[in-house]
Amino acid sequence: MVDLSVLIPVFNEEKSLPSLIKELKEVLPETGLAYEIIAIDDGSSDNSYDIASKQGITVIKNPYNLGYGASLKRGILRSSGKYILTIDADGTYPVKPIKDMIKYMKDYEMVVGSRTGKNVSIPLMRKPAKKILSIFANFLTGRKIPDLNSGLRIFTRQAADRFFHLFPSRFSFSTTITLACLANDLPVLFHKIDYYKRKGRSTIHPIKDFVGFMGLIARIMAYFKPFKMFGLLSLILFVAAIAIYLYSFIILNRVMDITVIVVALSAMQVFLFGVLAELVVKRKQ
Repeated sequence: MVDLSVLIPVFNEEKSLPSLIKELKEVLPETGLAYEIIAIDDGSSDNSYDIASKQGITVIKNPYNLGYGASLKRGILRSSGKYILTIDADGTYPVKPIKDMIKYMKDYEMVVGSRTGKNVSIPLMRKPAKKILSIFANFLTGRKIPDLNSGLRIFTRQAADRFFHLFPSRFSFSTTITLACLANDLPVLFHKIDYYKRKGRSTIHPIKDFVGFMGLIARIMAYFKPFKMFGLLSLILFVAAIAIYLYSFIILNRVMDITVIVVALSAMQVFLFGVLAELVVKRKQ
């Protein structure tokens, strides 16, 4: 069993993959840990698989595109390290900070490379969605999350095994393990790193993935801390009932009593459902 397993999900990254592996081979020996590097080719249509196969590392080939999360899950199952490190193959993440991140693993369940350093190149169109997701996640977890879905992180095998059944097949793998650890009060450190402009074309769809991430955050928190999730929904419905009452009374000069009652009762039902769900979760724990 090695100390550290490095997992690289690859999808059409022939331009950046060679330099990434070269850097990893230069930096990882300096950690003093026994390590393995595993690249998971996710059905690439370029020469990524052939390039990876010539680098002297373990290469897993998906027969077709399974997704980012599915590739990492295959890598986790194949790996044997006490710690697992994930890094994207697109050349956006620096390799040198890995040495510092590893030093913190004796005290933390996961160390996340937080893209909040001096040199950060995040596309402008992604920033508003990223901010909204962070605010939503911060509220639900009760913890400030500088970077919710960074592709550079180190976590223990225990964490991987514990939450493996929750890991999705697509891009939300990183978000899921972040929320799962925080929702279960596991120690997580966010370590500042730079973030470079990617080499090649991004496969992220801003609007579609934003909606997906919002839904994922709601599902994960409903799974671990349902009262907080349903409590928020209940509060929204209660405020909506008050707003409808005031609008109908002041603007329409009549009270929409049935609508107000239905919305208010819905708020109460959601609140009680959250209480019951929280009791069930606590009992299972």
